[in-house]
Amino acid sequence: MAERRFEISRIPGFATVAVATFVMLYLPIAALVTYSFNAGNSVAVWEGFSLHWYQDAWNNQAVKDATARSLIIAVCAAVISTTVATLAAMGTTRRARFRGDTFIYVAINQPLMVPEIVTAVALMILFGMVKEATGYQGLGYLILAHSAFCIPFAYLPIRARLEGMDLSLETAAGDLYATPWQTFRHVTLPLLGPGILAGAMLAFVISLDDVIITEFVKSGGQDTLPTYMLGQLRRTMTPEVNAISTALLALTVVLLTIFFLLTRKRE
Repeated sequence: MAERRFEISRIPGFATVAVATFVMLYLPIAALVTYSFNAGNSVAVWEGFSLHWYQDAWNNQAVKDATARSLIIAVCAAVISTTVATLAAMGTTRRARFRGDTFIYVAINQPLMVPEIVTAVALMILFGMVKEATGYQGLGYLILAHSAFCIPFAYLPIRARLEGMDLSLETAAGDLYATPWQTFRHVTLPLLGPGILAGAMLAFVISLDDVIITEFVKSGGQDTLPTYMLGQLRRTMTPEVNAISTALLALTVVLLTIFFLLTRKRE
């Protein structure tokens, strides 16, 4: 008698649980997007279709300033964190295992394991001392804070790419008298490119969406788009916030889709 292959989809109630999971995940998002087109001021009562909240957000100078600030911080944080993550990934994969290797891996990924509020408070205290000593109040603190928090998010896809690469090409380059720099530049880096790009995009999205660290580190007049939206929610909730959230959601979905396409395992 032939063995029946186990399939989880045959378990009773599987379809119900799957549908309920998707409803819980995406129903709030669907409501957010729907009410961003509401003609009225309410976020709970539908009063007709309109695009004027998107127009209001587009014409809002505070939104433009916060968006520009968010993009500057996210781009800088993505570049810095990806550079550091690439060096860290090379240092932890292109050498023989040694005592303390696991500790280094844990240390690099510390922001993923520690509650974000702890990281935010620690950065606030550190940068507070630096501000008092130097008097500098610029965006550099937010860029450094976001960079530190984004390093593990960039590190994981880059390390995964390195671990999946064939070492024979690097070995062949060494046999042909290529220096370590030439091997990295002409062999490792081109093969590692998709992983680096994926890590950079993931770091960019994490930085762009961050609220907690930004709230603790920023100085006056340094609102990013997420903290601006949080401030608006504390005052008067209007569909303009829904419109901004929908635009941010669309950007995030596009970037994460590209991230998925770059990191999916090919046959």
